[in-house]
Amino acid sequence: MKFLRVGTCALVVFAVAAHGGVEDWARTVFETGAGLLFLLWSLWFYFNREEQPVLSPLLPPLAAFSLIVLGQWFFRGSASPYNTRIELLLLLADLILLFLAVQAFRTLEDWRGFVWFGMVFGFLVSIFAILQHLTSNGKLYWFREIGYGGIPFGPYVNRNHFAGFAELVLPLALVPLVLGRVRRERWLVVGLFAVLPIGALFLSASRGGLVSFGAELVVLALVMILRREMGKQWLAGVAVLLVALLLVSWLGVGQILQRLSSVQLLEVTAGKRASMRRDTWRIFLDHPFVGTGLGTLQIVYPPYETLYDGKIVNHAHNDYLEALAETGIAGGLCCAWFIGALLAESLGRLRQLNSSFAGVLQLSGLVACSGFLVHSLVDFNLHIPANALLFFLMAHLATAEIEPSGLPSTPPRQRHRNPRNP
Repeated sequence: MKFLRVGTCALVVFAVAAHGGVEDWARTVFETGAGLLFLLWSLWFYFNREEQPVLSPLLPPLAAFSLIVLGQWFFRGSASPYNTRIELLLLLADLILLFLAVQAFRTLEDWRGFVWFGMVFGFLVSIFAILQHLTSNGKLYWFREIGYGGIPFGPYVNRNHFAGFAELVLPLALVPLVLGRVRRERWLVVGLFAVLPIGALFLSASRGGLVSFGAELVVLALVMILRREMGKQWLAGVAVLLVALLLVSWLGVGQILQRLSSVQLLEVTAGKRASMRRDTWRIFLDHPFVGTGLGTLQIVYPPYETLYDGKIVNHAHNDYLEALAETGIAGGLCCAWFIGALLAESLGRLRQLNSSFAGVLQLSGLVACSGFLVHSLVDFNLHIPANALLFFLMAHLATAEIEPSGLPSTPPRQRHRNPRNP
């Protein structure tokens, strides 16, 4: 199903390049692309009925969440049925793309291709972001004005959303390098693929991004300690971090320190973030069961606002609280189900695959998802279509039952161990 793999990666590239896919025209192309890919897969499946669809433990909670949102829209249980319908279409596109990814990425060879795509694409976007940082004139792609505020970094309007992207792609190079699963002749290349996203992440000066990257390193270190693999392998990680820090210091550490120690006028202050969390919690308490409707926070928030600063609040800067406010306990249980399935299944895969190369790739997916979920405590990256799609793909990588390349599908107990080297 090469056409599915190519189409999915193409949508990732488009969404990231289109400022994260947040604008109406970009979302339309994104959703249309998902629909066309599903149509092509349906035709392929009709003519190849010997191939049976594969399911993932991540699909049921996401489908259940979609049904709740569908009910909000269909039964007019939303404060804005129009906004809920718009968000429902995007949610269904993500569900379709996750389902198609489950069909398309099955073997170790399939995932090798995805990992190389992720490393190369993350490297290129990071180079662009660094160049823009050095020559920035405050415009997107140096020519497009930002009419609604923001501090652009790379193709993203918001530095924090670029940080979310970097958190998702950098483990693809960092984890295999640190665990010694990279061939010696590829050390330099893979090292560059790890250093540039880390350097760009630091240059973005996203506080949430830096904390999330720290969480990724903690998860990786814990796994290495539990596997008793600290040995000489940790030196690779230290070397990558040192090179990244040298790059950052050369490009402008003073500006980063200034950014981290002060609050930018175009960003939400810490006090405002705290008030938004409290106010969003109050919305949930008033609508505890099914919420106010997905995508309605901006509409229902004003009566609850306790710290008015003249700016429109369209997101709570906390994906979990926003999900509770908009979908209630029902949606919150689906989110907990998804995260529980992600953690349980990925940890089970890691124990099963141990230190095989497939296990290392799945660990990179788990590390990426861990950092991204931590960042969701202080931001709304799951509302950025490009980052949400990448998160679902990395979650699938972390939980997938990877088949050995070139071997027919067999029951799990009969499968051979995956090779240890890429």
